[in-house]
Amino acid sequence: MITIRYLVMDVDTAIAFYTEALQFRLEERWGPAFAILAKENLRLWLSGPQSSAAQPTPDGRHPEPGGWNRIVLHVDDIESTAVKLRQSGVTFRNEILKGTGGKQVILEDPSGNPIELFEPAG
Repeated sequence: MITIRYLVMDVDTAIAFYTEALQFRLEERWGPAFAILAKENLRLWLSGPQSSAAQPTPDGRHPEPGGWNRIVLHVDDIESTAVKLRQSGVTFRNEILKGTGGKQVILEDPSGNPIELFEPAG
């Protein structure tokens, strides 16, 4: 199983987003600071501001949500999936891009973490 950790501003909001919009399932919840979600062979660790993962590093840097590294979720129909998510209020960073390998679009979770929807070329 693949595990990815995302820092989030609010674990409850992130759980709702991933379970409702992207059909992840909640596997474990450890208070307000941490949750484990799953979808197929992916485990997603959600770490809130109170978690150990969000503590400053010895050089003073503060871990925070966002960036460009991302989860890639394969979908069968990217257009209809994107329309449904936009209608539910999900924020997108771009429009659907078409390349030789397929189509992709990047959306954000409520903390600004990127998620790529990818439809492989047929």
